[in-house]
Amino acid sequence: MKPFNLSIYQLALSHTSVAEANAGTGFRESNERLEYLGDAVLGAVVAEFLFKRFPYKEEGFLTEIRSRIVNRESLNQLALKIGILDLIRFEGNRRNNLTYKSMGGDALEALVGAVYLDKGFKRCSQFIIQKLLKPHFDLETLIETNTNFKSILIEWAQKENKRVRFEIISEKGSKHQREFIAQICVNDQPVATGSGFSKKKAEQAAAAKCCEVLQITLG
Repeated sequence: MKPFNLSIYQLALSHTSVAEANAGTGFRESNERLEYLGDAVLGAVVAEFLFKRFPYKEEGFLTEIRSRIVNRESLNQLALKIGILDLIRFEGNRRNNLTYKSMGGDALEALVGAVYLDKGFKRCSQFIIQKLLKPHFDLETLIETNTNFKSILIEWAQKENKRVRFEIISEKGSKHQREFIAQICVNDQPVATGSGFSKKKAEQAAAAKCCEVLQITLG
């Protein structure tokens, strides 16, 4: 896939530590804006892929699997695996700097944003699925991995001195097919909701989405 605009890919791999101010605007260009865009595109493509791949799975299941794919730790590991870390323009000690070790996922999202701007959504979607998702993620293993997102969120809250509240905000359906909607508030601010056919599954789905929104590292 030959790029149309090479400079946008160079920008995707430019960390804020090497950002240079634009002579006209004074704005320091780095990969952060592309990261923002790529995060949204990646999440949408993975969500659609899982939606089609698992047509009979509930929302909570899809949210949890998506979170396992696009969480920060997962993207950092993927960036390391495919060699993106070696391509990042960065000011500092590559071996010892913790920022360097964690910036791979950011650069990967920025790269996705660059592909989207350069090639459009269809080609970018193909890139994500064929070059990132299918070769590097075993869906069966992801499904079998029993990640307790609620515990991860509670542990994060304790470390960050945050207050987390789980609550069931609604129920719907028949007595034998009851669906619950859970909401998570952090410091009394609603962050995420999730649904499931038990209170536990609804809370796990909401916690998975919350971890994704807050970019909480898993594992």
